[in-house]
Amino acid sequence: MRLWLFLLAFLSPSISAAQQAGWGNVGQQEEKGFSWTAPLWPDFWMAWTPATLAVFVGIFSAMAVITVLEIRRPGGDERRGALGLVTTRGDRLFISLLGSVYIFLGWMFFFGMPLWAPLGLAIAWGIFCFWKV
Repeated sequence: MRLWLFLLAFLSPSISAAQQAGWGNVGQQEEKGFSWTAPLWPDFWMAWTPATLAVFVGIFSAMAVITVLEIRRPGGDERRGALGLVTTRGDRLFISLLGSVYIFLGWMFFFGMPLWAPLGLAIAWGIFCFWKV
């Protein structure tokens, strides 16, 4: 019993110091502004953030545009490009998306954040792919 009272008396100052230092608010949510990495739906099985949503919306929008172009002008618009490959619209979309992934991964490996420069490089790569490949 005395040991318990001794421990309580010994730990009481540290408990109150922790409360004053802000540890009493650890489990409470703070109101924050917009964040690209904050989950949109915290209880969902997949961590959808605004950044992942933007990427998927962009990819599916590009696929919708390619589908509309294929319906209007069937045949895939085949041509031989700068790489010596015979490519269709879908092939060029795939090459541009794959190249964009490598651009971003390489930039993250060598330079890190921010990612505005590789975004410009990826857009230029996509234009090049649809123009010359």
